[in-house]
Parts: sequence; C-alpha cells; structure tokens
Amino acid sequence: MAERPIVIYGDPVLRETAKPVEEFNQDVKDLVSNLVDTLKKAKGLGLAASQIGAAKPVFVIDLSAVDINQSLKVFINPEIVEASDQEVEMEEGCLSFPDMYLKITRPERVRVRAMDLDGKEFEIEADGLAARAIQHEFDHTQGSLFIDRISPMTRTLIRGRLRKLAAAS
Repeated sequence: MAERPIVIYGDPVLRETAKPVEEFNQDVKDLVSNLVDTLKKAKGLGLAASQIGAAKPVFVIDLSAVDINQSLKVFINPEIVEASDQEVEMEEGCLSFPDMYLKITRPERVRVRAMDLDGKEFEIEADGLAARAIQHEFDHTQGSLFIDRISPMTRTLIRGRLRKLAAAS
C-alpha cells in the first residue's frame, strides 16, 4: 500500500464520530496498511483513520521509537472500559496539528477493548505513554481532538494558530 496525506485541523472528517467496522475485509486491511505506512513516514506514535480521511474507528499505535520493547498495535472498534482516577499532565502533539504541542491532562492508566485485523476481540491495560497514545487516538474515533482538552485560557492563546491551520486545510 502507500501512505496517504494527513488531514489537517479544519477538515470536517476530524469531527466525525466513526461508525463501527462490521466487516473485517480487504478494505479494512488496506486502511490499516495505509495507516501504518503514513505513520512511519510521519514518524509519529499513533494515527487514527480519520486523520487520513476515513471516518472509521480504527487506529494504530507504534511506540517502538521510544521503547524497544513495544511493537505496532492495531485497534479496531476500540472502547475504553476503564480509566484510572489518577491523572497526569504531559505535553502532547498531533499529526493533524503540525508543530503544535500542548499540555494535556489524561488518566495515567486505561484498559481498552478492541478488535484486531481478523475481528478477534482483545483487551489490554496500558499506562504512561501507551495509555496517553491510546486515549489520544481513541478521541479521534469519537470526533474529539486534543485541543478539546485544553483550558479556555490556552485556547485563547492558540486561537490565531488554529485559525491559520484551519484556513490552510
């Protein structure tokens, strides 16, 4: 397959709530392949289908660049079934918001249920950066963006940059 262009903030597909994948066919495999190729080229940690223009609840996470014990994971029809009460603030970026990094508070640990490429359900528990990446990409499947989690004051401070991004998309 091949990488696809990353959709930039302002494109309405980023605000769509994805409808569940019902058929685990070649289209889904091709979509995942596009996601993997696009993520590798962009050197990101995660990428959701909406970020390449497909409003599907599919995302990939690859933390191998920051942790050699990690490997690429595919999540289809994900749901967060549990999140810890303990929250952590960390700087986050998003490939749909080039060169923008913001401090975002998220639960430290999550348990997620999803399906793999064959439609088999799995559940994993993640903490730290893995939990953050999963939550960030999961938000994309819900039409939610990381800027939705910032304070009103921060939003005011970045309003001009957001306008520029939206105008360019």
